[in-house]
Amino acid sequence: MPSLDDARALLHEWTKTDSLRRHAEAVSASMGEAARRMGGDEETWRIAGLLHDMDYERHPTPEEHPRVGVKALEAAGYPEDIRTAILGHALHTGVPRETPMAKALFAVDELSGFVTAVALVRPTRMDGMKVRSVKKKLKDRKFAEAVSREDIRQGAAELEMEVDELIQLVIDALTREADSVGLA
Repeated sequence: MPSLDDARALLHEWTKTDSLRRHAEAVSASMGEAARRMGGDEETWRIAGLLHDMDYERHPTPEEHPRVGVKALEAAGYPEDIRTAILGHALHTGVPRETPMAKALFAVDELSGFVTAVALVRPTRMDGMKVRSVKKKLKDRKFAEAVSREDIRQGAAELEMEVDELIQLVIDALTREADSVGLA
């Protein structure tokens, strides 16, 4: 199986914008934290997070994303569990999320983006961020309005977690890796 470094190189080959690369790194960090807490293989889960949107710049339509990327991952030797999790993170594919890794990817994708947005409007970024701060911003429909609050709730439910617990997981992940995700 390709390594996390191989996955990062592939991400950089397919994704040129810093913002989408930072999002991929944030989701990867959150997936690593989820793997540690849920007994998953950390590198495998991080790879799924890193590559979940690798084709989005080139193929942003629902007809193509993430299917085009998943085909490239298959050709590059990435295992089926990663490819299926990536397909399942996008509701429009209709691919069910049956494994803990697939459920976690769906759950942390939108929330990682949202917590990043919260950090970017705070003078201390991730330092000292609390669940209540994130929840307050979630109530403000105009803040990061593209983020699906329903996907966040559904993701937590699929993981059988309270939303607060999922938010804390993402805060912990992004705080731990604030330098690498541009939130220090």
